[in-house]
Amino acid sequence: MERWLEFMGNHPILFGVLGVLIVLFFVLESRRNGRKISPQALGILTKAQNAQLIDLRDGKDFKQGHISGSRNIPYSQLDKHIEELKAYDRPLIFICNMGQVAGSALQKVGHHDSYRLDGGIINWKGQNLPLVKSQK
Repeated sequence: MERWLEFMGNHPILFGVLGVLIVLFFVLESRRNGRKISPQALGILTKAQNAQLIDLRDGKDFKQGHISGSRNIPYSQLDKHIEELKAYDRPLIFICNMGQVAGSALQKVGHHDSYRLDGGIINWKGQNLPLVKSQK
């Protein structure tokens, strides 16, 4: 530990650059993944602005449990629906298991008013919020 502190003291510029790079990484990463929305805010936005929920998980996972009112468009089929999704005149909320796939979909679609569910379905379940099972 003493050598670590000594090294930091002898090379402050290197550690300053490292600090700047770390901050830039987190800033750029947050922009790349798009705007996040919490599970609580999702309900408010859905009711206030009639937001469309897009569940990007595969059909099997969707049938096992999804947020009420969501539409299943697996990420693998998203390219077929891009023009349709861009044409929506209401907010879009993309949902996946953990939030990363939704961030990619958000950028791919490029809708002017879109969000990704922060933490995805895992966060939703973690907060004991309800899921609906498909009857199909």
